[in-house]
Amino acid sequence: MQIVFKDNEIILSKAPSPLDNFVMDFVQILRNHNIKHVITSGYVANLFGQDRTNEEVNILIQHITFEKFLKSWLEFEKEYECLNTADPIDAYNAFLVNHHAIGIARKGSHAPNIKLKFIKNEHERFTLKHRKTVRIDDKILFISPLEILILSDLSQGFEKDIEDAKYLFKLFKKELNLELMERFRSELKIPSESINKYLLT
Repeated sequence: MQIVFKDNEIILSKAPSPLDNFVMDFVQILRNHNIKHVITSGYVANLFGQDRTNEEVNILIQHITFEKFLKSWLEFEKEYECLNTADPIDAYNAFLVNHHAIGIARKGSHAPNIKLKFIKNEHERFTLKHRKTVRIDDKILFISPLEILILSDLSQGFEKDIEDAKYLFKLFKKELNLELMERFRSELKIPSESINKYLLT
């Protein structure tokens, strides 16, 4: 695996894993319908070589109308199914509009799955606006800014998330904007002691 930073892009040279292909196939549907989105989960650590099983991929999307959602639904239901409901009206009104995620997996399989959710606050709006582009050959993925992703993982407090944060921090330490990290550390109310304990030791 080789990683090269170029402007706001990360060029990633690797053989895509089955999980990578699953994610790339799904987000292509979002792109087909011009739905702005960003991947925010521990999958990003997997993408960059973290050797840990991960069956959920969290994706935030911009607020869209039901009509636009329905068009994307009609495309993805050809190969995928919603794990919460078979009714697109219910998926939109009962879940997405109320800031609950809908799970989406290939038909006949519950894993891996996408957790799709509308953005709901300024933190998530910033994440979507300042997403990073990852290129794998001719494929594109949009991921959360690494600084925010690392801190979000750290704030979860679970061992697997902390391990992801440590892995990404070590891998990208020279490329991180430390001022941005400090800003979001404060906003997320993460004690500076946690940064010292988990990232700087």
